[in-house]
Amino acid sequence: MSRSKQLAKNTAIIALGKICTQFMSFFLFPLYTALLSAEEYGIVDLFSTYIMLLIPLITFQMEQALFRNLIDARDNEYEKKILISTVIGFAIFQISLYSIIFFIVQNFIHNEYKYFLFTNVIVYIFSEIMLQLARGLGDNKTYALGSFITALSTMLLNILFIVVLKLGAVGMFQAIFLANLFCISFIFFRKKVYSYIELRSVKIKKVRELLQYSFPLIPNSLSWWILNASDRIVVSIFLGVAANGILAVSSKFSSIYISFYNIFNLTWMESATLHIRDKDRDEFFSNTISTVLRLFTSVCFCIIAVMPFLFPFLINEKFESAYYQIPIYMLAALLNMLLASYSVVYIALKMTKKMAKTAAFAGIINILALIIMVRGIGLYAASISSVIAYGCMMIYRYFDIKRYVNIRFEKSLLLTNLLMLVFLFISYYQMNQLLHMIAFLIILSYSAFINRALIKEVLNMLIKHFRKTP
Repeated sequence: MSRSKQLAKNTAIIALGKICTQFMSFFLFPLYTALLSAEEYGIVDLFSTYIMLLIPLITFQMEQALFRNLIDARDNEYEKKILISTVIGFAIFQISLYSIIFFIVQNFIHNEYKYFLFTNVIVYIFSEIMLQLARGLGDNKTYALGSFITALSTMLLNILFIVVLKLGAVGMFQAIFLANLFCISFIFFRKKVYSYIELRSVKIKKVRELLQYSFPLIPNSLSWWILNASDRIVVSIFLGVAANGILAVSSKFSSIYISFYNIFNLTWMESATLHIRDKDRDEFFSNTISTVLRLFTSVCFCIIAVMPFLFPFLINEKFESAYYQIPIYMLAALLNMLLASYSVVYIALKMTKKMAKTAAFAGIINILALIIMVRGIGLYAASISSVIAYGCMMIYRYFDIKRYVNIRFEKSLLLTNLLMLVFLFISYYQMNQLLHMIAFLIILSYSAFINRALIKEVLNMLIKHFRKTP
């Protein structure tokens, strides 16, 4: 099977699980905004932000090292046992330390939800280990099913806890905990993880080896946390928790968008790692990234174009000020997508220190821009600072990566995308329904045009498939 077809196949498998996941999340969004106050939604989002901060500090990103090293050890049962036993043993040790620290510090935390910060961190850690284990073993179907189980469980439990039992934010935290627990159990038994776990297979030497890869990812992860989550904390401090609820709604659509890109990026990362030494890698990387740019730019533009029509139906009126932030967050997500598409080169070459340095640079820019602007322009500071930070990192990483892989972009495509983006922003903020409709039709036509080769290829594949089907 060719590299492109293998990449497409793996992406399709993961996409089935992830699309269902995002659909369910999207389905619940009107429920959250209708039944939860801005303060409740804001506190759940804020605690999720804290959890995402704590996880890399506890795990040292060992789950990422597990994924990367399992790719190289797929035909070596002995090495797989050592890798899995060592990473799970290390996680248990780190969680034990976290438990001791938490129960000392919790006496100084005066918040009714504080114990969810403890329990949900633990299930998130093991859920991520199980998911990365499945990916590392090349079982993308199990990865997709695990993600689907988490999403389905979250949806059903949230309906039970929020709608039926009226538990509010507590119900959301409980649903997250149980859903991740279901995911852990499913992968643990489906992949027979217990057969890989032996105390004698836990190797201190292997811990040091894995940490050489994963430890530089900690500042990288923290920088991503600053880029993605510091907005929440700064806004909560300067503008209040209710404002953070508005911010969470504003960034929800860009989060869903980037989650769809991450479906591709999961398999792209694996494919890039397997083919980074190929003689024609420059052409392979350039062609793949160009196709991805066309597709995901179109998706971004279409989301912005359709939002004036969907927003009143999806979002409760108490969150209506979120409307004005959405296009800016979508632009930040588009820049994030573009830089992520070629940043896989760092992963493939195991250059995690490079990732850490560039992400730290962008994180500093983001937090400084946010603090400087927040008092002057309020919530706009959060979205605009994200655009600035992602833009700086995108430019820097592009020129740095060209020293290792010569990735080429079509200048004409970049120019037309920029012009369409300017037109889209102007039409979005005019609040004119006729102009919104014209913009939507133009964007739809433009998207079909720049993706015509991909559309033709997909149609040909479908025709061949149905012709073979008796």
